[in-house]
Amino acid sequence: MKLSKNLSLAEVMRSATAQRHGIVNEPTPEHLQNLMRIAEHIFQPTRDFLGSPLFVSSGYRSERLNQLIGGSHKYVDGKYIATSQHCKGQALDLDQGDENWIVFNYIKLNLNFDQLIWEFGDEPCVGYATGLCNPSWVHVSYVSPEKNRNQILVAYKYKGKTSYRVWSDQEV
Repeated sequence: MKLSKNLSLAEVMRSATAQRHGIVNEPTPEHLQNLMRIAEHIFQPTRDFLGSPLFVSSGYRSERLNQLIGGSHKYVDGKYIATSQHCKGQALDLDQGDENWIVFNYIKLNLNFDQLIWEFGDEPCVGYATGLCNPSWVHVSYVSPEKNRNQILVAYKYKGKTSYRVWSDQEV
């Protein structure tokens, strides 16, 4: 099934971890609608801008898959609750290798999004627009035009744990 001209449902469901552990990683009908929205409003415009294939390194995640890979979660009364937008079909991790900074910059400057995260890699710096700084991948989420927060963050490791700070335009 195609979510957009250049993105298939199989691509966003693909997971070596799910396969290794025999996990069925299929979205619900509601999550499928969310995947179609992010494909239309984020993936396809970015892919069209690039004019070349755009790799989804992480797309849809079932709650069990999210738990296995250590995705965003919380515990309520001792019960695991996945909080990652990947589990709702609202997030994609995009990887264009050494050109992840182009993906990040294009989305930041041109698209309506919920959350955009510069994931690890080089710290954002003055030269990022020239490719001197590059994230390891770009996390982006999309909810709806009315509910998107247009929040931009930078992910980094602190004492072995993933932490986030708000993006500063001083870094561009």
